[in-house]
Amino acid sequence: MNLDRRGARELASALREHVESVHADGGVEVMVFPPFVYLDEVARTLESSKILFGAQNLCDQASGAFTGEVSATMVTDMGAQAVLVGHSERRHVYGESDELSSRKVHAALEAGLTVVLCVGETIEERRAGQAETVVARQLSVGLEGVSDAVLERVVIAYEPVWAIGTGETATPEQAGEMHTYLRGVFAGLYGDSAANQIRILYGGSVKADNVRDLMAVADIDGALVGGASLKPETFHPIVDFGK
Repeated sequence: MNLDRRGARELASALREHVESVHADGGVEVMVFPPFVYLDEVARTLESSKILFGAQNLCDQASGAFTGEVSATMVTDMGAQAVLVGHSERRHVYGESDELSSRKVHAALEAGLTVVLCVGETIEERRAGQAETVVARQLSVGLEGVSDAVLERVVIAYEPVWAIGTGETATPEQAGEMHTYLRGVFAGLYGDSAANQIRILYGGSVKADNVRDLMAVADIDGALVGGASLKPETFHPIVDFGK
């Protein structure tokens, strides 16, 4: 929940210019997730560019008396191609359950959207030795009933909750271990071939000064960037290390 209309437009415009000049070969896939009210503004700014855009959340229901909610079809009507589901703030600030995340995943996929399903443990869960149990449950429940046919539109993002907005970052070794574990859980659900193809992003205080080491880890396929994405000078260097 950052920026205003002008700020959203200027940020998207700066990103577009950078990507088109530095990554004209399309070697890096970039996606942005503006607030709902600026989706249209960002859509117009990024029109015909290679940058994709999506929503930060959506309702699990298709339509009806759900005041304040935004449906998957409304998101696609804005031209968005993707949506975040189960972001740590949705889970831990607003109390959204794994089951609700699963319903949102299905709503998004049925509307043709790409889903970035976020999973991650709190510091209490990690200290209690429950980190793997927690993320395995979030992943398994979140994807329950999702068929192999739509997996090309599923992306996983691992966000250690203790490393979001705290200035702390999981070490490349810690992040890599969890990414490898999640890929194994995914393999158990859909097989080795699908697990080799699924993209697993790392999200947790990713910055220009740590992205190189994180992106060097074999099982980390990209980054889900928070605060550092709000200014061109802090976001562009991260984009430049994309795989």
